[in-house]
Amino acid sequence: MTYTSINPFTNETLKEYDPLTREQTVDAIEQAGEAFDCWRHTSFDERKNLMLQYASKLRERIDEYSRLITLEMGKRISESREEIKFCAEIAEFYANGAEKFLADQPMDVDDADAYVQYAPLGVLLGIMPWNFPFYQVTRFAAPNIMAGNTVLVKHASNVPQCAQAIHDLFSDCGAPEGVYTNLFIPKEFIKSVIEDDCIQGVSLTGSEKAGAIVAGEAGHKLKRSVLELGGNDPFIVLEDADMKHVIKMAVQGRMTNTGQSCAASKRFIIVQKVADEFLSAFKEEMSRLKLGDPLDPETDVAPLSTEEAAVNLDEMVQKTINAGATVVLGGGRPDREGAFYNPTILTDITRDMPTYDQELFGPVASVYVVKDEKEAIQVANDSSYGLGGSVYTKDIDRARHVAEQVDTGMMFINQPTNSQAELPFGGIKHSGYGRELSHLGILEFVNKKLIHAMKS
Repeated sequence: MTYTSINPFTNETLKEYDPLTREQTVDAIEQAGEAFDCWRHTSFDERKNLMLQYASKLRERIDEYSRLITLEMGKRISESREEIKFCAEIAEFYANGAEKFLADQPMDVDDADAYVQYAPLGVLLGIMPWNFPFYQVTRFAAPNIMAGNTVLVKHASNVPQCAQAIHDLFSDCGAPEGVYTNLFIPKEFIKSVIEDDCIQGVSLTGSEKAGAIVAGEAGHKLKRSVLELGGNDPFIVLEDADMKHVIKMAVQGRMTNTGQSCAASKRFIIVQKVADEFLSAFKEEMSRLKLGDPLDPETDVAPLSTEEAAVNLDEMVQKTINAGATVVLGGGRPDREGAFYNPTILTDITRDMPTYDQELFGPVASVYVVKDEKEAIQVANDSSYGLGGSVYTKDIDRARHVAEQVDTGMMFINQPTNSQAELPFGGIKHSGYGRELSHLGILEFVNKKLIHAMKS
């Protein structure tokens, strides 16, 4: 296989990269192992300097990197710029907080001095997706490099220019060779990389299928893993919600990154009393969105990441329609060049339809009308996924009550699921396990070592 960069707006091939050979892959792993032997002993100040330079250069080169994201996977240019800014914030968060997060933790025991030391594990493998090509890598690399680990990154094959740019950026910041390494490797090499004795853990953000395979391979070798997989986030609207705000958040939650986010709002669960009002207003706002060039600031709807993604999404939608779902808006692809899909709203979806418990990765919203709050919670929990979700009501105590009953890793009140460097990100059920971001993210791949000394 080759790593091929294709502009989804024009379907034009931009650049190709040859994959590494097995020998080159082994050499890269060995170099990362040698780098760890030195990097693990560096001071927090030295690591902090690297990460602050990384943040600074991201901001300096925001035009270059944001354009690269947009050309390679189709994200609207304004969203690409926000992604780069967020990466800088994550790098600074761990640069400034790692020493505190990893400080020795005294243990309260009688007749002994005891503490837990947080020590780096070694070389880690990150398998990263295309939908946030800088953010996903940064949230994996920043905490683990600050913890004293070294990282290898196998990025998605359709964003090779972004992958190479991140590798080059770490080099420009003065990272010793092997601290951060981009791996242009075929999928069939991943198993042997995980099995290598040098690798101490693996983190994957991607599909449920890929997560199951990687977790199995890591588990077979008794190695740690963190998985952030798919999502089918509920968006619960109760009868006392501010409908104007709800509609704004519904469009934002479903259409950010053209709907290509694991934590996007996907299932809109609306209490019957306000269902007609919601559906009418939601349709009106979604129908106003304009498809166009993602480099044009006036564009509302960018293409999907690849032509294949658009074809696969349409197949899922058509199966659902043929099974009896009602099309309120859209329901197909526009007659134009590029990997576009029309903003779509579906209703009357039942449990036996193919998309009831499948993730629709694109600008397609599924609307469910329920009798009351109790049924809303039941529908929200009737999913194999459990990443994020949101609930909308003017009564915050009521919102907390609902949020606490929904089986997800994250719940947001009066706003869609989102990310902040300070907040943990991750899910349960088939959405994966482990947490990224916040102080929890830096603790996933460290040895929590007990040091115990009896008092004389």
